[in-house]
Amino acid sequence: IFPSQIPEQFRLNKVIKQNEYLINGKLHKWEGEMQNVYSPVYIKTDSGLEQQLIGHYPLLTEKEAMQALESASQAYNQGRGEWANMSTSKRIKHMEKFVLGMKTKRDEIVNLLMWEIGKSFLDSQKEFDRTIDYINSTIESLKDLDHNSSKFIQAEGIIGQIRRVPLGTVLCMGPYNYPLNETFTTLIPALIMGNTVVFKPPKHGVLLHYPLLEVFRDSFPAGVVNTVYGRGQKVIPPMMTSGKVDVLALIGSSKVADSLKKQHPRLHRLRSVFGLDAKNPAIILADADLDLTIRECILGSLSYNGQRCTALKILFVHSSIIDTFLSKFSEAISKLKCGMPWDEKVDLTPLPEEGKAEYLSELIEDAKKLGARIINEDGGYTNKSFVYPAIVYPVNDKMRIYSEEQFGPVIPILTFDDIEEPIKYSVESNFGQQVSIFGNDTNLIAELIDQLINQVSRININSQCQRGPDIFPFAGRKDSAETTLSVSDALRAFSIRSLVATKNLESNKKIITEIVSEHKSGFLSTDFIL
Repeated sequence: IFPSQIPEQFRLNKVIKQNEYLINGKLHKWEGEMQNVYSPVYIKTDSGLEQQLIGHYPLLTEKEAMQALESASQAYNQGRGEWANMSTSKRIKHMEKFVLGMKTKRDEIVNLLMWEIGKSFLDSQKEFDRTIDYINSTIESLKDLDHNSSKFIQAEGIIGQIRRVPLGTVLCMGPYNYPLNETFTTLIPALIMGNTVVFKPPKHGVLLHYPLLEVFRDSFPAGVVNTVYGRGQKVIPPMMTSGKVDVLALIGSSKVADSLKKQHPRLHRLRSVFGLDAKNPAIILADADLDLTIRECILGSLSYNGQRCTALKILFVHSSIIDTFLSKFSEAISKLKCGMPWDEKVDLTPLPEEGKAEYLSELIEDAKKLGARIINEDGGYTNKSFVYPAIVYPVNDKMRIYSEEQFGPVIPILTFDDIEEPIKYSVESNFGQQVSIFGNDTNLIAELIDQLINQVSRININSQCQRGPDIFPFAGRKDSAETTLSVSDALRAFSIRSLVATKNLESNKKIITEIVSEHKSGFLSTDFIL
């Protein structure tokens, strides 16, 4: 695309020089080495296609990383810090202030989402708005949790009040595919439960957090939120080996998660909150409604170019309908619109990861050598950062695409006659996030449900795999996750139940009553948050 073809509202008027990072409530200027940030969008110039430079961010060192961790650790102060002991209602007020400030940055963040990771304008808007909704839902869920905790329980001659308290200092890292929303699904509940945070943005999706630095600074006490930029392999290990990270929150790969956990000197003290790899299958039965199935499988496998952990990444199609399915699926793909992120109703956009096009081509070539072919016209065509979707069929267990999570617009398909075949795939898979079943035979669907429910954490009937609604549990088995994330579950993931108890004696009841009625304790309380 030529620069003049970019709509005025989406143009980047200047290269963003982010030379600030937040530690201990202050924005510090960075004078050292910077990392260039290039968009997956290529611009036509007189010398050919050139990747658009959109900005720079600091390549901090171990020194700054440890300063950020020390800031968070001191703010938590072994559970004695201001934020950890602040009342729930006051923490909610800080979070509400943050939401108000974040809303003023909507246009800026949406535009950076498009430019940094190639997400469409519509999906970038959805990601921002969904994140705001998620924060508001978290606030309401915390109110409900606090309401349920504001009573005293009596049992076996003991009176007690049980509440949830923070865990400590959280190292929070999100993924590039949802660099705002997925990151905030751990960062926000961690904060609102009274933990302090060191936050490292993903490699792709750094600059879009820049507009929020001042909002974080102005919304929370000093040291509660700290940011670290730089190469992960340089800034993360020293923080982990220090033993001062109490909770590791990561949305990413199981390989990275395993490596980081092993670096902590006291594993029994480290809590982990992980959203990891997935290879979600679709099982398409002989009596499936093909129009509905094709529509859901297109969304499931190719929304945001298939770059979602919840994407459908392998399709099992009953042999009796395979020819019709392949024909209809290919036709549906041909109708998808390719273009720039800001193009109206665009479906397929450039990929942000360096080397991703080459990797996907390797998977396709490997499958072709072992007997597969590309079914759809132009499938697998690449141009710089763009890859056109490829239907790969017939796939077998010797091909890399059978077991590797492709995280891109390549759709492996294989047939089955006996439902034991897709069941066996799920049982033997290293991953266990979700599965989609398409069909109408209630006997078969019921059998699949009972066979698969202990393999995955969510079974979708006649619909694509997905995370939402955010009130539903979002989890995974095997290498797909550790702990459950949803609005309410995340609050529990970043806290622990603690209680104050006493024998049911008049003298003890008098003490408790006086503490509560005169608001002498932040923990013991019967206040009701509206």
